[in-house]
Amino acid sequence: MKFLHYLILFSFLLTTGIALRAQTTQAIQGIVFDKATGQRIGSVFIKNAKSKANTYNNVRGEFGIPVTAGDTIIAAKEGFSSDTLVYQDQRVLLVYLQRSSIYIAQVDVFARKSPEEILAQRRKDYNKAYKLADPGSIFSVGPSGAGISIGSIFNMLSKEGKNARRFTKVIQREYEDNVVDSKFTPDLVQNLTGLSGQKLRVYMSNFRPSYAFVMMATQYELSAYIRSKYEIFKLNPNLRYLPKLPDLDLEVNN
Repeated sequence: MKFLHYLILFSFLLTTGIALRAQTTQAIQGIVFDKATGQRIGSVFIKNAKSKANTYNNVRGEFGIPVTAGDTIIAAKEGFSSDTLVYQDQRVLLVYLQRSSIYIAQVDVFARKSPEEILAQRRKDYNKAYKLADPGSIFSVGPSGAGISIGSIFNMLSKEGKNARRFTKVIQREYEDNVVDSKFTPDLVQNLTGLSGQKLRVYMSNFRPSYAFVMMATQYELSAYIRSKYEIFKLNPNLRYLPKLPDLDLEVNN
């Protein structure tokens, strides 16, 4: 009978010891990761829901917090969905947080220069040509009164002046083309017509609007133009217009 009593007492003490050991509080280490990228996340709030102990992890994503088996650990950070983890004698707690918004990797965007910025740069780079192309008034006013500016007349009649005027006309045409390109874009035409690939290129070549129209038209008028020309394009999508002949400069050099 005594043997049975001792056996029961021993079993009770053994069970109690195991339970007490299971309830022993210890400091557990952990790391927090971004679930989408696998990178470590810092400044995450860590809390033991049972003991109310709390802390923040460091910049390397690491933290330490006292726990006992069965405790629930909560991890929270702005921009991420909170996560919970139950401690079950793990050696290290690995926490993975899901972003609450779509993650977009940083992209460096380099803005394309506007037609006006390109023209201003051309004027700066070729300042001499612009001065020769625009000799100014042929009349001058001096101490003796108004007269004819010989320098202006020379620039107008000289070969160098004529070449400068031709050159500045080329720059002006480039500017006008850039203005049209900035408004009559492939994205706009594709959105309005659904065209893509070779058909889109043919359409844009055949129905490219003039600089004068683009400057005067509102966005609504430009969209209406694109749609109306698309109706014509659908009648014969394989038709290709001949390119416009360049303007001829018939100025004769002496």
